[in-house]
Amino acid sequence: MLGRQFIRIPRLTRGLATHAGPLTGLPAALHLKTGQSFHGRSFGAPKSIFGETVFSTSITSYTESMTDPSYRGQILVFTTPLIGNYGVPANKAPFDSQDVGVVLESQNIQCSAVIVGDVAEKFSHYTAVESLASWCQRHGVPAITGVDTRAITRLLRDQGTTLGRVAIGEDASAPAPSAEEFWDPSKENLVDQVSTKTPYELNPSGSVKIAVLDFGAKANILRSLVRRDAAVTVLPWNYDFNAVRDQYDGLFLTNGPGDPAHCMEAAFKLRRTLEEWNKPVFGICMGHQIIGMAAGLDAYRMTFGNRGHNQPVLALASAGSIKAGRVYVTSQNHQYALKLEDPFPQGWEPFFINCNDSSVEGIKSTAESGKKVWGVQFHPESAGGPLDTIEMFTDFVLECKAHKLQTVTSVPSESSGKSAPVDLLVEPLATPQVAVQA
Repeated sequence: MLGRQFIRIPRLTRGLATHAGPLTGLPAALHLKTGQSFHGRSFGAPKSIFGETVFSTSITSYTESMTDPSYRGQILVFTTPLIGNYGVPANKAPFDSQDVGVVLESQNIQCSAVIVGDVAEKFSHYTAVESLASWCQRHGVPAITGVDTRAITRLLRDQGTTLGRVAIGEDASAPAPSAEEFWDPSKENLVDQVSTKTPYELNPSGSVKIAVLDFGAKANILRSLVRRDAAVTVLPWNYDFNAVRDQYDGLFLTNGPGDPAHCMEAAFKLRRTLEEWNKPVFGICMGHQIIGMAAGLDAYRMTFGNRGHNQPVLALASAGSIKAGRVYVTSQNHQYALKLEDPFPQGWEPFFINCNDSSVEGIKSTAESGKKVWGVQFHPESAGGPLDTIEMFTDFVLECKAHKLQTVTSVPSESSGKSAPVDLLVEPLATPQVAVQA
């Protein structure tokens, strides 16, 4: 009795979920250029847009997908029925040896619109600060719920990626646009829209200096480099790396949106780099395609591309942590791929192939070429997705360190002719401004 009267036990639990707040409830529609229309209700920004309609089979990490610059200009359809159940975290992180200023993959939502079967009206996660609906509204991104995303996915699988129109409010009841009105984002240089405009540094005290050509970098690519003790200098996509290449121990080419044909300027500059420079080079997604074009391969547009976290790839060669003959499960987001040619350009060989559609998933320089160059179509850094190939970042940084050690021990001093250490530090650059802020 006394215990009941005088001892107060504090409540240690909280509610199971936070209500997302009222949805706008405005009528909404997705019109495809091929004539199909899907009607639902809006939960994002009250505006209408055009874009390229694509689908992602990823089950989790909708926040990472939506902030991936590779989705620029695209209407993103999630095949997973329920989206938004764990809300959205605060998107700020420190600039240090572990982080690059953001929690997600860029500072803003990158896709043009979002289509889901059922948006969660309650969310629960210890890092969540707002709902998916609130986030979309705050960033001016339209979103639709209550449509049959399975039917949309089947259409896109049959007819390929399709231009679309998201119509909100009064626009939803208006007639669908004519074929001439649809906007094709692939006609524009989307890379130029999302790439950093000025060079900047991350983790400047790192033990190895790596230059990154930013075609629309996901933050976890930069994070994966700085966490392996790399001093990273992020450069615009069309920066003349050859003018400063001797200041670095390696070159990294990132992912990015759109048609790689818009980046031929970068491919031509890289061709000179590969011919004259013997330090390690690594490219992911768009960066992989740029390496391939520099090597003499052609890129082509796939019917519907690969977007999701469960794409199996077969390793055709061994390099570092990658073993020939093993299948790796990977995260992917791309519409274009390199053509598989026979014979391959001299000095190059296929590295990975997709187990589903046999598309080229990676290329590498041959041992006989004397080069250390790799390109992969998938995302070893995931975010989200499996981490089967994350150690490719370790392989790359270790190769850069090995080449740096060779440079330091092999350059003779002017006075004695003996080997002397070489200082390859560049001038300090601007304060970090996350490249993926577009």
